[in-house]
Amino acid sequence: MLLAGLWLLALALAVRQAAAVLRLPQDERLVDLFAWIGDNGVLRVHGSLYDGDTPFTGTPFAGLVLKPLTRAAERGLGVAWTFGTMLLVAAVGVVAARALPDPVPRRTALFAVPAALSLLVLSVPVRNTFHLGQTSILPVLLVLTGWLVGGESRQQSGGKAATALAGKAGGVLIGVAGALQPATLLFVPLLWLTGRRTAAVSGAGTFVICTLATWAAMPGDSWTYWIHHVAGVGLGDPADATANQSLHGALLRAGLRGAPEVVLLVLLVTGVSWLALRRAVRYARDGQLLLAAAVVGCAAVVASPMAWQHQQLWVLPAVVGRVGRRTGDRLVWPVFVVMVMTLDGTALVPKVAAFGVLGENAVLLAALLASCAVPFLPRTSPAWADPQPSGLLSRPNLMLELLLIRVGYWAYSYVRGHAPDSRSLAEGHGDQILTVESFLHIDMEHSLNKLAARTEWLRDACDTYYTTFHFLVPIALLGWLYVRRVPLYRSARTALSFATLLGLVGFWLYPLAPPRLMPGLGYIDTAHGPQDLSNPDFGALTQLSNQYAAMPSLHVGWSLWCAIVVFLITRNRWLRALGALYPLLTTFVVMATANHYLLDAVGGVAVVAAGFLGQRWLARIRGDRTTAEPGADAEGRADGDTRADEDTGVNGDAGAEAANRAAPDVAQSGAPGPGDRGAAARGD
Repeated sequence: MLLAGLWLLALALAVRQAAAVLRLPQDERLVDLFAWIGDNGVLRVHGSLYDGDTPFTGTPFAGLVLKPLTRAAERGLGVAWTFGTMLLVAAVGVVAARALPDPVPRRTALFAVPAALSLLVLSVPVRNTFHLGQTSILPVLLVLTGWLVGGESRQQSGGKAATALAGKAGGVLIGVAGALQPATLLFVPLLWLTGRRTAAVSGAGTFVICTLATWAAMPGDSWTYWIHHVAGVGLGDPADATANQSLHGALLRAGLRGAPEVVLLVLLVTGVSWLALRRAVRYARDGQLLLAAAVVGCAAVVASPMAWQHQQLWVLPAVVGRVGRRTGDRLVWPVFVVMVMTLDGTALVPKVAAFGVLGENAVLLAALLASCAVPFLPRTSPAWADPQPSGLLSRPNLMLELLLIRVGYWAYSYVRGHAPDSRSLAEGHGDQILTVESFLHIDMEHSLNKLAARTEWLRDACDTYYTTFHFLVPIALLGWLYVRRVPLYRSARTALSFATLLGLVGFWLYPLAPPRLMPGLGYIDTAHGPQDLSNPDFGALTQLSNQYAAMPSLHVGWSLWCAIVVFLITRNRWLRALGALYPLLTTFVVMATANHYLLDAVGGVAVVAAGFLGQRWLARIRGDRTTAEPGADAEGRADGDTRADEDTGVNGDAGAEAANRAAPDVAQSGAPGPGDRGAAARGD
């Protein structure tokens, strides 16, 4: 059932992507393709490919190959091109999935192809290729096929003639890819260094033949591309645009220009290429052919003078590299790669100026890490197939936690911002809430709002509280739990995630206008002053986010989560009283500032309660007694219980050591216990 579901997901994503292109108007889909082959396109009219308002950005050989399409520049070409591109994407997925290093478990082999297709369709390079009508998928497919076919023939027993023929054929494919996308020529020295010298010679020869033939047919365009623009530099959009994720683009964005930039670029590109080739040769000899191709492909992205979004697909195959000796560390690299290749860079880092450069160069950073830095495990490593299990008492990987928290908050903001925001619907729900509260005699929001509005110190305190504590307190508690209470951190983090997810469902299903946006009721927005409710946009405020995401109140929900956590980690009465006061004070503030109704607060309590129930249900399924009963964690972890602090693993993996001390026979024998086998099977 899971396999069928994954295939259905891959098919649905592919259909959705094709539909997203084909339903666009003729002048808005495949914009690069139709700009080149249209009535006045550079591939259709006589003259240079690189003149005009929309110059060609590919090699002259690519232009020569595409020119026959100008005779078919009609409406039907868009459909054929879209489905042809989809077939190329599917071929790349199948080739990559079949190149996983042996031994491949049966379950992995079954799931590899649909998983690869889903990731490809979701990736930014493929989506960009569909939108623009570019040909960047073809060089990737040619290189992967040529590299893998020749490499597999050498690893398998067979005749020398068959091996030589496969090597030559692989070299030809790589040479054609180099004629289409010159940066892929970096695979030619890889062929030579791995002992496939016949393939290297045939690849270089094919590139030279294709380029010289094009030079003979189109001398002016060849001179413009190879000499005047130095392999296409400067064609298309400005090289310092953030979409150009090459070292050249990064140096230009950093402010370097002229000779210093060229000298530094040459030195960096040479160093990256040399290091990437050395690493790729090592992985190829280890039998990890796909990883070797990904390493060199990432170096090609870095070294290319122009690496636009549709040319960055080489980073995605690097997801197959295994990193880390613990099960809890194995997910960090693949999660990072998938996030970089499917999300905008700004979704990966906080909206802080200091982190802006990381977001702008996220793909370049991933390519540099894959080609030069990430210590991928060889198959000879004991941790390759048998990583150390990460038990419940071991601390989760911090990088993975930060990535998931950041992207989780981005998803929260995205869903909240795109939830239904019909004014009439939201105001109608507001009338429903006020009617129910009036019937129950709990409609106290207006009185509290008037009190805060006419009391200056109370108004300022409430506004500061509302905008500050909502994030500061939960983050501080999560950080403290991560350092001091690892088992409770896991359960509390899961409960908070479930609660927030349920909150998003509430935002989507029940858009609700908060009191401050209800017309004619006299509520005052204490933070922004009176709103012009006659303006459909409600002024500049509603341009920031969806203002109708009020039910449930996650301000109250998160504050209740904080109170429960404080109750679990301490027996100190004053701290518990302070924790209990926090959600009560938050409820007062959200009503006094006219941001929520009392029933919104009840909704926040409900989603947190459901979040903890969901966490306990998940823990029971996994058989985690420690996290299934978080209250038990507090019994042995009162303030001053230093032994409990040691057992939770304050430093490193002391918690795992404590678990080993509890089962000395298992620890001495080196065999995993039942809990370890379960954790290993689950992958943390």
